[in-house]
Amino acid sequence: MAITRAVTDPDGVDGGPHSGYRLTHLRALEAQSIHIMREVAAEFERPVLLFSGGKDSIVMLHLARKAFWPAPIPFPVLHIDTGRNFTEVLEFRDRYVEAMGVKLLVAFVQDDIDAGRTIEDTSPRATRNRLQTATLLRAIREGRHDAVFGGARRDEEKARAKERIFSFRDEYGQWDPKNQRPELWNLYNARHHKGEHIRVFPLSNWTELDVWNYIGHERIDTPPIYLAHRREVVQRDGMLMAVGPHLALEAGETPYEETVRFRTVGDADCTVASSRAR
Repeated sequence: MAITRAVTDPDGVDGGPHSGYRLTHLRALEAQSIHIMREVAAEFERPVLLFSGGKDSIVMLHLARKAFWPAPIPFPVLHIDTGRNFTEVLEFRDRYVEAMGVKLLVAFVQDDIDAGRTIEDTSPRATRNRLQTATLLRAIREGRHDAVFGGARRDEEKARAKERIFSFRDEYGQWDPKNQRPELWNLYNARHHKGEHIRVFPLSNWTELDVWNYIGHERIDTPPIYLAHRREVVQRDGMLMAVGPHLALEAGETPYEETVRFRTVGDADCTVASSRAR
């Protein structure tokens, strides 16, 4: 005899009851991500979760808490600090990680510059974005991390659309799209040799809209710069840049105050704002 059970989503994700055990779209994505995190915890010895304080890493940490509750999250979080982050994001990072009760590891790009392991471009408008890779690989090597959670989504760009959920990296941290394992029936191959590691992307099948909808339904806190606020900005190449210690003003640029919000929380010297008037 078939048994049917009425299930109502208490958070109102889709606003109505369901017959049987059918999950809503967001709950199905959540369930898949939690399954992935539990697989990593079971298969690897020293996983770590990349945490920048941005929306994707916030959702990953929220999912990790759900995956292992009431036990503590069984791995630390890692931030690659370029030294040019928004102050609000760093403050949020520290507050959120403390509230989650997880250990925060920070690897500084400046340490690699000072040690001569990487060379900084000091020309006008140069950023430290590309320098993060060397610091990340150093942090993985020093921490002996064999699995690294990342917040990449397939909807972001073509290169990321090729990534598997378990994305193999060789001993040099290189990704070879031809050397990836099949993932049939949601089965993941975690085998690797010493020095190699797996990048794990629990949000691969999420879209940016899914992330924001999930944040809203779960009432997850985010850095204030995602919301509209007054800030001193300057217009450069048709874009609004936040005035601050990491942005050198150029000749003819006049700062002014504007109501803006940010879609992403990258470095302050290369992240543009959106105006409410636009």
